[in-house]
Amino acid sequence: MIKKFDKKDEESGSGSNPFQHLEKSAVLQEARIFNETPINPRRCLHILTKILYLLNQGEHFGTTEATEAFFAMTRLFQSNDGTMLQAIERYMKQAIVDKVSSVSSSALVSSLHMMKISYDVVKRWINEAQEAASSDNIMVQYHALGVLYHLRKNDRLAVSKMLNKFTKSGLKSQFAYCMLIRIASRLLKETEDGHESPLFDFIESCLRNKHEMVIYEAASAIIHLPNCTARELAPAVSVLQLFCSSPKPALRYAAVRTLNKVAMKHPSAVTACNLDLENLITDSNRSIATLAITTLLKTGSESSVDRLMKQISSFVSEISDEFKVVVVQAISALCQKYPRKHSVMMTFLSNMLRDDGGFEYKRAIVDCIISIVEENPESKEAGLAHLCEFIEDCEHTVLATKILHLLGKEGPRTPVPSKYIRFIFNRVVLENEAVRAAAVSALAKFGAQNESLLPSILVLLQRCMMDTDDEVRDRATFYLNVLQQRQMALNATYIFNGLTVSVPGMEKALHQYTLEPSEKPFDMKSIPLAMAPVFEQKAEITFVATKPEKLAPSRQDIFQEQLAAIPEFLNIGPLFKSSEPVQLTEAETEYFVRCIKHMFTNHIVFQFDCTNTLNDQLLEKVTVQMEPSDSYEVLCCIPAPSLPYNQPGICYTLVRLPDDDPTAVAGTFSCTMKFTVRDCDPNTGVPDEDGYDDEYVLEDLEVTVSDHIQKVLKPNFAAAWEEVGDTFEKEETFALSSTKTLEGETHFAISILPDSNITPNRYICYSRRTPCKKKKNFIKLLLKRPAPCLHHLTDQPFSSPSSLPLHITNSPFHPSSQHRLVQREIPVLYFPNTVSYIFSTQRLSTISSHFWACSHVRGPIKYLRTRIPIRSIWQVRSFHQIFLPFSCKA
Repeated sequence: MIKKFDKKDEESGSGSNPFQHLEKSAVLQEARIFNETPINPRRCLHILTKILYLLNQGEHFGTTEATEAFFAMTRLFQSNDGTMLQAIERYMKQAIVDKVSSVSSSALVSSLHMMKISYDVVKRWINEAQEAASSDNIMVQYHALGVLYHLRKNDRLAVSKMLNKFTKSGLKSQFAYCMLIRIASRLLKETEDGHESPLFDFIESCLRNKHEMVIYEAASAIIHLPNCTARELAPAVSVLQLFCSSPKPALRYAAVRTLNKVAMKHPSAVTACNLDLENLITDSNRSIATLAITTLLKTGSESSVDRLMKQISSFVSEISDEFKVVVVQAISALCQKYPRKHSVMMTFLSNMLRDDGGFEYKRAIVDCIISIVEENPESKEAGLAHLCEFIEDCEHTVLATKILHLLGKEGPRTPVPSKYIRFIFNRVVLENEAVRAAAVSALAKFGAQNESLLPSILVLLQRCMMDTDDEVRDRATFYLNVLQQRQMALNATYIFNGLTVSVPGMEKALHQYTLEPSEKPFDMKSIPLAMAPVFEQKAEITFVATKPEKLAPSRQDIFQEQLAAIPEFLNIGPLFKSSEPVQLTEAETEYFVRCIKHMFTNHIVFQFDCTNTLNDQLLEKVTVQMEPSDSYEVLCCIPAPSLPYNQPGICYTLVRLPDDDPTAVAGTFSCTMKFTVRDCDPNTGVPDEDGYDDEYVLEDLEVTVSDHIQKVLKPNFAAAWEEVGDTFEKEETFALSSTKTLEGETHFAISILPDSNITPNRYICYSRRTPCKKKKNFIKLLLKRPAPCLHHLTDQPFSSPSSLPLHITNSPFHPSSQHRLVQREIPVLYFPNTVSYIFSTQRLSTISSHFWACSHVRGPIKYLRTRIPIRSIWQVRSFHQIFLPFSCKA
C-alpha cells in the first residue's frame, strides 16, 4: 500500500515522510477517481491516506471542497453486492445480541435494510432476532419485532404464530405494541374471521394499556377495520372521547381527527361525543377546532343545524382561509344530508361570500352553492340570486365565467328568466375579455330556450358584435346567426350541447395536423369522444386546502399515446375505447397474463400484459397467437422482446373486424402464449446461452357488444330530448304483486327477460337521487342477451313495495335504417321524470352505422355507443336497463 520511492528521494532525506510536500488542490483533484467505475481500491486507499494527513496537519478545507470530497467518499462504501454480506455475517449476529442496546438496535435496523439486497442471508439471523425480541430495552424489542415480521410477512401462518406468541407473553415496549396492533389489524383484514378472531380481542384489550400511544393505535385499528358495527366501535369511540378532554394538544387532535373519520360511516356512533366536540370549537389550536366543527356537521341532526350555524358564524371569522375551505366542504356535505335546511345554509354561505378572502376560499363557497342549486330545485332561485350579487363585484375571472355558465344553464328554466339578463349583460359592459365571452354564450342560451326573450337577446347580441375583442365579436356573430334561423335542431347542436369531443385529444390532433400539412380539411370525426368522468368519493374531507392539481391525462389518452408510438398501428384511426383488464390466467400460475381490448373503427388491438413468476426462467420473443371463431382476420403480432422474472412486459395482437358482415361485433378467441425459454440462475438471474421454444394455453377471450360501448357526455340532455319528439314512444304498465322484497323484485325482473346469463348482484348499482318528491332508492341492472327488442322497466312514482306497478317500454321498428348518410335522432325509450333515452343513427356507409343510447337519473348523462347497424339491432344483440325503485325511510 505504501508508495515506493527512488534513490533521489533517499538522498534528499525526504524518505522519512512521503507526504510532506502534498498540496491540497492536487489531492482533491486526485479524489475524483472515487467516482470512477470500476473502483480501484489501492489508489483510493492511498488518496484517503493523503486526505487524512492533510487534516492532521491542520489544513483547512473550504465548504465546497469538503462537501464534494465527503460525498465522493461515501460512494466508496456503497455496495449492492450481496455476496459481500456473508463476510460480515458473524459480526452482524454478534452485534444483534450485543449487551449494549444502541449496538443491538443499530444492527437490527441495518438488517432491515440489508434484507432488500440479500434476503436469504438475513433470514439466517432469525434466532438472534428472536433473542433480541426478549430484550428489556424498548427500542431493541421494537426493532427486533420489525425484523421478525419482515422475514415472515409472506407466510401468513408464520405471522399468526408470531402474533400468538407475543400476545400471550406480552411486550415491554410500547412501540412494539403499536407494531403488533398494526400487524394484527392487517391480518384481520385479510381473513374472514373478522371480529370473532382472538386478534380482535387482543386489539380491544390494548384499549386498556397504560401507554396513550398504544391506546390510540388500538382505537384507530378498530375504526379502520372493514364491516365494523356501531357496537364494536363503541369501546374505541369511548376512548377517543376521553382523549378529547386531554390537556395534550396532540392527543386532542388525534382523537377529533379519528372521530371525524368515524362520522363519515357511522355518525350515530359519534353522537355521544357531541358535547365534547362542541367544547373543542373554542380550542386554541385552530386545527382541532376546525376538525371539531366538521365532525359536528356530520353527526348533528336536522334539528341542530340552526344551532350549529350560529356557532360556526362566530368561529369562522377567527380562522384562516385554508380552514374556512374545510368548513365550507363540511357544510356542502350537510346540505346533501338535510336538503330541507338549504335556506339556512344558503344564507350562511352568502354571508361568507361577502367577506374578504382568497380565491380558493371563494371558489369553495361558489362550488358549494352551485351543488345546492343543482341538487335542490327549491333552492335554485335563491342560489342564483346570491351568485348574481357576487359577480357584480368579483375579481376572479374563473369564478365569474363559472357562474355565468350556470346562469346560462339554469336561468332559462326559472319562472322569471328575464331578471338574470341584466346581471349577465352588465358583465359584457364592465368585465374583461374572458368574462365578456362567457356572458355572450349565456345570453345566447336564454334566447334559444325562451321565445319571448329572443327579440331582446338578438338586440343585445348585435351590440356585442361591436366589442373590441375578437372572441366576443365572433361568438356574438355566430350565436346571432344561429338564433335568427329559429330552428330547435340548430340551437341544440350549436348552443346547448357544443363540442362532445375530448379536448386533450383535439389538441393533439390539431397539433399533428399542423406538423403534417394536408390538402384535406381537418376531420372532427378523427377525435375521440369526451368520456363521462368517473368521480371517486374521497375517504375524508381534505384538512388543509391545497391548490388544484393539474388535470392528469385520462386512461384513454395514455393508451392512445402508447399505441401511436408503434408503427404497425399508425394507420388504423383514432382509439375509440379501451376496456378494463381481463385476466386470462389465475394469479397463482407460473405466467400471469391479462388483456386490454383497444377498440378502433375497423380494428381491435389486444394488449397482453404478461408477467413471468418463475425465477429460474427468462422468456424471450413472447407473443400471443389468437384464433378467432368467426371471420376476424389476425393481421400481425408484436412480441415482447424479453420477460425477466417478476418484470411485466407487453405484447400486442392486431385484428381486423369483418368487412362483409358489420353485425359481427362479438366473438370468441382462443389464445396461446408462445415464447422462447432460457433457463437461468435463480440467484444471479444470468440465463443460459441456449433456449427452447415453448407455449402456454390461455383462457378464451370474448369480445362482446359492451366492448363497443362507451359513456360520453351530452352537456344539455333536456334540449336534445325535446328536439327528438315522441313519435316512436310506447308504454305498457304491469304490476308486481307476487313479491314484497327487493331481491324478489330483482329476480322477477330478470326472469321476464329470458336467456339472461348473469347473476343480479354483479351489475347492481344504487342511486338515492330521483326526481320524485318522495324519497326513493333505485336499483339498476345492465343485462346482455340476444332479444327481439329493447326493454325498459321502471316503477311508477309513489308505489308501495307490496304492489309495484312496472312500466315496460319497448321500441317499435323504425325506418331510420332506410336513410343513407343522414344523421337523425330517434326516440326509442322514454319514461317521464325517471329515465330518458336517446338513440341516434349516423350512417358510415350503406351497411353500417352507430347506435347511441342515453340514461338519465337526476345526475350525469350516460351515453352508450356501439357499432351495430340500426336495421339489425333487434335481431343481433340488445341491452336491457332495469330500474326498480323501492320505498325507504328518510
